[in-house]
Amino acid sequence: MRFARFTLLAALLTLAGCNTRELDEAGNPITDEPEVSSPCVPVVFEQTPLTHCTADPARHAIRMVESDANGNPLRSFATYAAARPSGAPPVAFAMNGGMYGEDGHAIGYYVENRQRLKSLNRREGPGNFHMLPNGVFFGEASTDWDVWDTERFANDIGDRPQFATQSGPMLVIAGELHPQFAPDGDSLRIRNGVGIDPAGRAHFVISEAPVSFGRFARYFRDVAGTPNALFLDGSVSQLWDPARGRMDSGAALGPMIIVEMRENGE
Repeated sequence: MRFARFTLLAALLTLAGCNTRELDEAGNPITDEPEVSSPCVPVVFEQTPLTHCTADPARHAIRMVESDANGNPLRSFATYAAARPSGAPPVAFAMNGGMYGEDGHAIGYYVENRQRLKSLNRREGPGNFHMLPNGVFFGEASTDWDVWDTERFANDIGDRPQFATQSGPMLVIAGELHPQFAPDGDSLRIRNGVGIDPAGRAHFVISEAPVSFGRFARYFRDVAGTPNALFLDGSVSQLWDPARGRMDSGAALGPMIIVEMRENGE
């Protein structure tokens, strides 16, 4: 069961009279909730409750995790949390991130600690991953985070990034919504995604109720202000937010995006 899904959903729906939540000067969503030391806050956009988590390079570092030291897929936040070494930096939050097969391994480009575990996937096919253009979320641990469409990544990236995960479809491409999205289509799912704003912050969003691709993408473009944003997954989407005591569970996961506090972070 998704952790506290229905309790959270009921609370968020009381906010549904407001279409959007603005971002403050630090790039974080403005909320009327009491102060909580978490980068993740509940928001409502076009009557859909979402949770918006902001990673700031000045405070956070990002890593990808898929398997344990023996190469066995971890498949859940709980398993990963139990396997974290003592003395590891505190986890600010985590989300699942990137399409994967039944074995729990990524089906697209995947880099962990600068080791490429899966090559770039440019094949055509069925499903969300192949709704072209798809894209790659990548960067160094605490600098130069980006979301690019796959063709741009293939043509312009020379040096291997420290982390990367390929997924699809792109939600926003150079300020425009994916050309195949209807404004508010009939395909409604719990979804999560990531976009990068002009200041270099990574905005991770997960819906708390089923949402269409069009509406989800508009949030990244119009509220998060991310010129490029990438769909990470749907239906299996999960969030770990330690400060709020939330650790989703349910479907077995593949790659996970772990956002950690930096040593000089607050």
